[in-house]
Amino acid sequence: MRKEQHHKGWNEIKTNDSWAIFKIMGEFVSGFEKMSAIGPCVSIFGSARTKPGEAYYELSVKVAKRVAEAGYGIITGGGPGIMEAGNKGANLAGGTSVGLNIDLPFEQHDNPYIDDDKSLDFDYFFVRKVMFVKYSQGFVVMPGGFGTLDELFEAITLIQTNKIHTFPIILVGSEFWSGLFDWIKNTMLEAGNISPKDLDLIKIVDTEEEVVQIIDAFYKGRNLSPNF
Repeated sequence: MRKEQHHKGWNEIKTNDSWAIFKIMGEFVSGFEKMSAIGPCVSIFGSARTKPGEAYYELSVKVAKRVAEAGYGIITGGGPGIMEAGNKGANLAGGTSVGLNIDLPFEQHDNPYIDDDKSLDFDYFFVRKVMFVKYSQGFVVMPGGFGTLDELFEAITLIQTNKIHTFPIILVGSEFWSGLFDWIKNTMLEAGNISPKDLDLIKIVDTEEEVVQIIDAFYKGRNLSPNF
């Protein structure tokens, strides 16, 4: 159950904000120290509500397993659903399995497939999102909700504005994603709000083999390094 919000006065807000700076700094320092030691990884996103046995859960396990076998660690949000499936696939392959957990009032709890020394906890979404972007060599985006779309569009925006290096952004599940992509192409592009080359940032696939092929082809002859 959510706690009732206490409406703060301006002075109280100012005091709390001053102390929050140190907590934010602490999360960044801890995250940078731990993530920089892990090595090349791929982030997997998707709905926390997807259950084991469902098609996209099982496909996520296969995708993560195959990506881990290709030599990449797997980063997820550390919770249930697609996140759990991603960590499970990494675990099955004997690969690196990272969980970036966030304190939420519902849905979020640690899944059991994260490496014991690679589970990080965050209070601030924006700090957590920096870790996803900085240390990922690619985003694999499974079907999800608003949080999944948030991560997807932020990555596209950062690449589009040259704030980070280009990396593969792969949407898995053409049946789920094709409607959104068609809207981007037929509405946003037609309105002149994006450039035709922006569409090239996104790939839509349906199998784990396609995911690995895209990642391997992209990094052939390139160095693997943090994105900023």
